[in-house]
Amino acid sequence: MIDTVILPLLRQEMRNELELRVGKLQTLMKEESFDGVLIGANVNLFYLSGTIFRGNVYVPKSGEPLYFLISPSISCQKGCVAVRKPEQIASVLMENGQEPPSRLGLEFADMTYSDISRLKACFPNAEYGDVSPLLRKSRSIKTAYEISRMREDGIKHSAVYSMIDKCYRENMTDLEFQIEIERLLRLEGCLGLLRAAGSRMELNLGSLLNGDNADVPSPYDFTMGGRGCDPALPVGADGMTMMPGTTVMIDMNGCFNGYQTDMTRCRMIGDVPELAKKAHECSRRILRSLEKIGVPGTEVSLLYTTAVDIAREEGLHEYFMGHKHKVGFIGHGIGIELNEMPVIMERNNSLLQENMTIAIEPKFVIPHVGAVGVENTYRVTSGGLENLTTFNEEMISLGEGVKE
Repeated sequence: MIDTVILPLLRQEMRNELELRVGKLQTLMKEESFDGVLIGANVNLFYLSGTIFRGNVYVPKSGEPLYFLISPSISCQKGCVAVRKPEQIASVLMENGQEPPSRLGLEFADMTYSDISRLKACFPNAEYGDVSPLLRKSRSIKTAYEISRMREDGIKHSAVYSMIDKCYRENMTDLEFQIEIERLLRLEGCLGLLRAAGSRMELNLGSLLNGDNADVPSPYDFTMGGRGCDPALPVGADGMTMMPGTTVMIDMNGCFNGYQTDMTRCRMIGDVPELAKKAHECSRRILRSLEKIGVPGTEVSLLYTTAVDIAREEGLHEYFMGHKHKVGFIGHGIGIELNEMPVIMERNNSLLQENMTIAIEPKFVIPHVGAVGVENTYRVTSGGLENLTTFNEEMISLGEGVKE
C-alpha cells in the first residue's frame, strides 16, 4: 500500500494558517445556522487541509475539524481519522464526543448528486443546506499566506511571459506558438492544472487567440472564446497560421503552487490598424482608472460601469468585451480557482473587501485583426488595487521581439 501523508499538517506555520481558514468558515456557518459542514470536493479539501486527499473534512460550528482519510491517504496527525468509507463518519463523531449535526452543510455546487446522496445517508435525521456559497465567500478574502502564494505566482508568471517573444517563428500556427509557451510554463514550475469554478469550464493551460478566431464564441463563459482544434474542446487556438496584420492574445495559466494568477498580454504580427492600437491603450487606461477606485467598500458594479463608460467615451463600445458575442463581465475573483467570487459585472452590488484578489480583463475584439487588451491580477488594498502581475503591458510586434 502506498502511504500518502498529509505533510502540511506537520508544519506549525500551516497549522496556524488552517486555523484562520477554519475560523472564517465557522463564523459564516453560524450566520446560516449550520451545526457542521462535511467537505469532499478537492478545491475545498485543499483550502481546509493544505493538500488533497481521499476522504472528507468535518468542520463543527466550534472547535477543531476532523479529517476523515480513506486509504491510501493516511496520517498520524491529531484530528486525522482513518476510515474505510464515508458511512463511518457519524459513528466516529460520536466516539469523539460530538453530537450529530441537526443542520449539516454539504457542497451542493461542488460535488455530484451521488456523492451528496451518500453523505446525506450518513446523517438521516439532519436538515441539509448548501455550504458551497459560504466556502466561496470565505475563500474570496485571502490570508497573508495565500497572498504570498499569489505573489510568487505573479513573479513566475511574468518570468515566463518575458521569454514568449523568442518562441515565435514566422508562419507558426497559433497552436504551435501556444505549445511553446506551455513548455516554458512547465519548465518554470507551472503545475499544468487549471482549476476553474463551475462544472462546465474546460480549458487546457490557457488560451491563445489569433486574428478572427478571437471573434468566435465558445460554449464556455470565457471573455473570449475561440474555435479550438476539435469539437471535443471548442475553445482557444484553432491551428491556423498566424498572419501579418493580426494580433495574438496570450492568456496562459499561472498556477505554480495551488494558487493562480491570471494575466493577458497581446502581441502584433507585423503591424496592425490604428483602431486596434487605440483599443489596446484604452484597456490600459481602464485598468489605471479601476486601480484607483478599487478600494474596500467600493461596489463591484462601479468597476464594470466605469470600464464601459471609458470604452464608450473613446468610441470603442462596439468592440468592448467581444464583437459578435459580448460577455457581461470584465473580471472575476481568483485564488485556488479561476472565476471565484466576486464576478465583476453590472448587477453585482456587493462591496470589495480588503485582501480580495481579482483579475480584471477589459478586452476588445477588432474584426479581421483580433483581440487586444490587458488582464492583471490584483489585491484589494486601502490604497487601491495592487497589481500582482506587473509584466510590461505594451503591445509590441512579435517580429521585433525575434530581431532583438
